[in-house]
Amino acid sequence: MHTRKRVLVTGGSGFLGSHLCERLLEAGHEVLCVDNFFSSARSNVEHLMDDRRFELIRHDVTFPLYVEVDEIYNLACPASPVHYQHDPVQTIKTCVHGAINMLGLAKRLKARIWQASTSEVYGDPEVHPQTEDYWGHVNPNGIRSCYDEGKRCAESLFFAYWRQSGLPIKVGRIFNTYGPRMHPNDGRVVSNFIVQALKNEPITIYGDGRQTRSFCYVNDLIDCMILFMASPEDFIGPMNMGNPGEFSISDLAGQVLELTGSRSAIIHKPLPNDDPRQRRPDISLARKKLGWEPAVPLRDGLAETIAYFEGRLKAGLI
Repeated sequence: MHTRKRVLVTGGSGFLGSHLCERLLEAGHEVLCVDNFFSSARSNVEHLMDDRRFELIRHDVTFPLYVEVDEIYNLACPASPVHYQHDPVQTIKTCVHGAINMLGLAKRLKARIWQASTSEVYGDPEVHPQTEDYWGHVNPNGIRSCYDEGKRCAESLFFAYWRQSGLPIKVGRIFNTYGPRMHPNDGRVVSNFIVQALKNEPITIYGDGRQTRSFCYVNDLIDCMILFMASPEDFIGPMNMGNPGEFSISDLAGQVLELTGSRSAIIHKPLPNDDPRQRRPDISLARKKLGWEPAVPLRDGLAETIAYFEGRLKAGLI
């Protein structure tokens, strides 16, 4: 028998958050979407506004929130280097104060709470692929540390609440995810390459292009998030979430050029500080505990994402 829940999604109008809100509504739940719109767009959830089970609140999670819900997904935080480096102090506050406020809310409500952590907790990894028991190789005072260390601290807070208060937590480490509703100017490699290709502008590769990433299509990731939240209470993570397929940045550029039919040239610029040379999740734990496996090949996901950006470009929104 289906039980309707009232679910809070912080960062709910962002790229991942908007897809999660949509999926939760499709499952019959009530959704309270909270966002301060720093790096997200109201347009991502406008199509949900006519649903009476959907509610949107403008709020910054660094301040307490007093609502009544059954479950919490804490996704609030800018996730691209362009956005999280714009105001590094606020990024840390969002990770740390936001976690404290949402954990406090969950404790009061006795609600299950899901934390969006990140592959960035592994830094520039010395272990490949990355398993959940790897502690990472992170520069604690580099330009990316506001996000890397902010998320590591958030994980520490979640586990402290679990140990001290028995709070039902879930901690998922999200690897590179892409798809429709990505921000066109967020500096991430998939959106960068697609927008540059569609505009026939030079495609910018930082470094020699041999660095690798794993790309998970957004629908696959949302499947994993929901399965993880519904999993037994004693399975709390941390758990890697992503696609274990590994591609070089040059490979990605080649696929984008082919799929768009672009005339763009490829140019190279210096690799940014602390940029990881390789990133690939070991998802053995997700396979074992959830029976989850990404289903969408990179080529198919890129085609969907390109179609989304083409539509935005034709509408004059990019």
